[in-house]
Amino acid sequence: MGFTIEDMRTISADRYQMKLLAGENGWSNSISWLMMLEDLTIIQNFKGKELAVTTGLGFRTQESMEKLVRALSRAGASGLLINTGKYIKEIPESVIRYCNDNDLPLLTVPWEVYLADMIKDLSIQIFLQSVADEQISKAFIHAIESPKAEDKYRKDLLAYYDLDGTFEIALISSGDLDRMDTVERKRISYRMQLYLANLTHNGHFFYYDSCFVVIMNAIGEKQCEEILEPFAKRLKSRMSGKKIRIGISSQVKGIENLHTAYKRAAAAVRMAYSVDASIIYFDRMGLYRLLYSVEDSALLHEMSGEILRPLTDYDEQHDAGYVETLESFLRNGGSVKAVSEELFVHRNTILYRMNNIRDLLDCPLESYEDRMKYMIACMISKMK
Repeated sequence: MGFTIEDMRTISADRYQMKLLAGENGWSNSISWLMMLEDLTIIQNFKGKELAVTTGLGFRTQESMEKLVRALSRAGASGLLINTGKYIKEIPESVIRYCNDNDLPLLTVPWEVYLADMIKDLSIQIFLQSVADEQISKAFIHAIESPKAEDKYRKDLLAYYDLDGTFEIALISSGDLDRMDTVERKRISYRMQLYLANLTHNGHFFYYDSCFVVIMNAIGEKQCEEILEPFAKRLKSRMSGKKIRIGISSQVKGIENLHTAYKRAAAAVRMAYSVDASIIYFDRMGLYRLLYSVEDSALLHEMSGEILRPLTDYDEQHDAGYVETLESFLRNGGSVKAVSEELFVHRNTILYRMNNIRDLLDCPLESYEDRMKYMIACMISKMK
């Protein structure tokens, strides 16, 4: 997940006397670069994840500092570092409060620190981590595409991850990522990474095959949920203009099974689009785990169409609602009362419909095998 605020603090606490004053919940924010600024003009060029560094020359008043932190939060900055002591001697409480409320890390180094040396040092660390991240992304893609060719990925991942531990994948799609230019896609990527709280070196984020991919390693299922649920809520509230869908795989054991997790996450994304849900967990999909794992969706719909054709043809001619009635009848275990209540139709009408449905299908719908066959066909018919 890149070079983070926590990484920077670890390196700089003693070397540069760096302190974190506010926004502690943003500790896992990754940093794309360091940007010096003394006014708000340059912020319009932020792509996301930049760490803003200032001496405070242009932000000496409480009002100007409040404008600064609000602008940085809107721009998706990873944090703000202030060189205190000359222009700014004390950070206003309102600024500290805003940073805490918005998880924007606010850090300080004393005026005696030579900023040029610090920025050079940290920029090298960021660059080295970005190179490592690119190598890690390629290795994970090899693990997904060629799981048996372990020589292509195991060595590059061994130093960073527990390769014999558990892996879980989240796929994030908005349907238009491939149509975006690289700059816009990178901007969205940076913003998403800021929303992935509490996921740093046991996770990885990259773009692959029209989706953003989040890989989580050696994390319990409950902890994964605690990371992903708030992430989905942040995306929904802060990127409301985009229809984002998230599919979560089941956990698999060992890097050699990462491709299985990827396929299950992809199945969950397909279901999320089909049922118009923001987030779907593969393990909670029931029988749809099998249906959405079939990549040849045309074959599924052909089979469903063949099985239900007598009813769909009748519905087209008479608008009788027979397919809907059959699906409700099967889902409610053959209870006419339950079907009547669900469809708001009189019990005698349901009995009449079911007699006609049996005749059209030439099937009594009494055995488990018969009912399962038509239940699966009904489920497929609702898939998009």
